[in-house]
Amino acid sequence: MSSGDENQGDKAVKGDIVRIDFDGWVEDTNELFDTTSADTAKDAGLYNEKVQYVPVPVLIGGGRVFPGLDEALENVEVGKEYDIVIPPEKAAGPRDPKLVEMIALREFLRQEVEPRVGMEVNIKNRVGIVTAVTAGRVRVDFNRRLAGKSLKYHFKVLSKAEGDEEKVKAVLEMDYGSADNFNIRVKDKSICMVLPDVCKYDQKWLLAKYRIVADLREALKAEKVRFVEEYVKPAETSKEEPAPEEIAPEEIPQDQ
Repeated sequence: MSSGDENQGDKAVKGDIVRIDFDGWVEDTNELFDTTSADTAKDAGLYNEKVQYVPVPVLIGGGRVFPGLDEALENVEVGKEYDIVIPPEKAAGPRDPKLVEMIALREFLRQEVEPRVGMEVNIKNRVGIVTAVTAGRVRVDFNRRLAGKSLKYHFKVLSKAEGDEEKVKAVLEMDYGSADNFNIRVKDKSICMVLPDVCKYDQKWLLAKYRIVADLREALKAEKVRFVEEYVKPAETSKEEPAPEEIAPEEIPQDQ
């Protein structure tokens, strides 16, 4: 993957798709909450072997990261490192005391869950964090995890996607998680993609494709986006003659 050095000094602007490395902390507690570095995650005791720690593609101005980080990415130099602090209103938003609720313990027991402080729980399709457990009642905070907190980022734009096909692949990685085995054709303002077989059965693809269309319109000014599913008939194999040892004795011709 490009380090971005060849584009050193180039500016990233709104509408560009860039690849960034970053570390994010809660300013008050210095708690790491996200990173693209495996070593940083290990040092903080947050390493997850199911997570890929790689530079991530971001469409600047696309609203896929916190507004404060989105704004900070505009007009930065490729290859240069930056440090910023984002106030709550440009991060996960302010805390809402009304989203801290007392839930009857029986709601958890019905799900065969023993609530503990710090546990993430799902109550009637609402995700929250258990903040207290008392006799018969559990206090759950349904605020966003980082609500009310100022965040600090250390980040570096490594490269910008150049060329239509590279931009399409970057959008696929950003919204779907992979651009592997997509057959991409771009002509004027029309984009056609022949989908890999995995997309036919992947629920994640059904959700991602609408975001992909929106981002292709933003990044490439696409007027038409086509997704093509191909179903190829398997080649017919010729029937093999049975091996001599497999021929039954009565099938062997006798000399007349």
